[in-house]
Amino acid sequence: MTNDKAGRPHVEVGIGALSFEDVINVCRHDATVSLSEESLQEIEKSAQRIRDLAHDETPVYGVSTGFGALASKHIPLEQRTALQRGLIRSHAAGSGPEIEREVIRGVMLLRLSTMATGRTGVRPEVAKAYAAMLSAGITPVVFEYGSLGCSGDLAPLAHCALAIIGEGQVRDSEGNLQDAADALTEAGLTPVELAEKEGLALINGTDGMLSMLVMAITDLDRLVRLADVAAAMSVEGLVGTDRVFAADLHELRPHPGQIAAARNIRTILEDSEIIRHHQGEHSTYVQDAYSLRCSPQVAGAVRDTIEHARSVALRELASAIDNPVVTKDGRVESNGNFHGAPVAYVLDFLAIAVADAASISERRTDRFLDPARNRCLNAFLADDPGVDSGHMIAQYTQAAIVSELKRLANPASVDSIPSSAMQEDHVSMGWSAARKLRKSVDGFTRVLAIEILTAARGIDMRAPQKPAAATGAVISKLRETVEGPGTDRYLAPEINETVRLVANGELLDAVEQTIGSLQ
Repeated sequence: MTNDKAGRPHVEVGIGALSFEDVINVCRHDATVSLSEESLQEIEKSAQRIRDLAHDETPVYGVSTGFGALASKHIPLEQRTALQRGLIRSHAAGSGPEIEREVIRGVMLLRLSTMATGRTGVRPEVAKAYAAMLSAGITPVVFEYGSLGCSGDLAPLAHCALAIIGEGQVRDSEGNLQDAADALTEAGLTPVELAEKEGLALINGTDGMLSMLVMAITDLDRLVRLADVAAAMSVEGLVGTDRVFAADLHELRPHPGQIAAARNIRTILEDSEIIRHHQGEHSTYVQDAYSLRCSPQVAGAVRDTIEHARSVALRELASAIDNPVVTKDGRVESNGNFHGAPVAYVLDFLAIAVADAASISERRTDRFLDPARNRCLNAFLADDPGVDSGHMIAQYTQAAIVSELKRLANPASVDSIPSSAMQEDHVSMGWSAARKLRKSVDGFTRVLAIEILTAARGIDMRAPQKPAAATGAVISKLRETVEGPGTDRYLAPEINETVRLVANGELLDAVEQTIGSLQ
């Protein structure tokens, strides 16, 4: 990744795999895009092979035949342009709410990356059209429903392809809704007339589910570290013990994620006056509840799940997914690489891990509110229990989210519904798995925010004992915009502000600027 002449991030798409950083820069930071010279040469080679086959007497799937259940129908040469255009129009059949801009930019970038391998048979001008639309900030309007995850994300990809032929609607760089033809003209771009195989090449891929997977992993990399911060704050605020996070205990069960989580919590709590003071005073406490004591085991399992998902995403980023494909030796072969199962499974797996991470966070929060379990704090952390409700209903909100996350953890990839007259008789539902994972990540962000907000209040109520430097830094950052303990007040804005500080990384930054990077 470099910067363009205007100083914006720039990503060059080549034959090799895109990185996570490349994807995030295009999706979220409006990076401009270009194609490497090597990729343009490879694209032209396979395009020439398709041109040769277009005049062959032997029918070739996707080049001189229909599609799916109509694969046996031979299409005359003079009808093939109309065939490709009709394919895109008919497959752009999505419905429901608009998909987020960052997701659609990811869809287009990853389809472009497959084109850049030279295995799809499209002409260079088709690939350049995608790069130009991304660079101009033009985003096709794509809808929530329409993809079964096989053959790839057909409907979402078709809506993207519809825009490059100058049809359908798009959002310009300012977010304004326009007809695609008008937006292309304003940007100085010309609609593409599709040739043989090109319509098919633009819609056969796992690009939608993959772009959402990459973004989810990126977000979870941050949130799982903040989960350790939240857990440490709860241990501190509930005057738990930090002895259970000792390195030698976790080396007895050497899961890498667990070891990393324990190290983080141990480091965060290293100089906590609260814990040192109360360990002597309340030495009758034999051991903490599972939600405190087992935090590294749960957060570690989440980490290891993320790492598995990352390995799948990296392999998928290095893939050329189309059907048929133009092989390096010039064959045009049908295949099943568009099936989304590898991506769908890890999307579902992450939703399960996220739901459990949120569940243990909610249990820690609940302990703060119960005077039978919060070790000498006021009921509900209220200023005057009975008169004040404190954080009682904040936990209700958290519990409602966790309940929703458990429903979202029900895997989409175990479902399959036949389509295309039973030609496509087993599908992945990977797009659906990706859509619910996005909701799960958002819910997890909110659950962690409520735990941190509650733990900060509990720690403040332990004064005059001082918190650890790291947890103190979180509280100091939070107190810039969110008040500390006191009488009841309008709580929703404080929750939303904490969510903002979690989502934008400011609370995690406060920790890492104090004690160094967490793992």
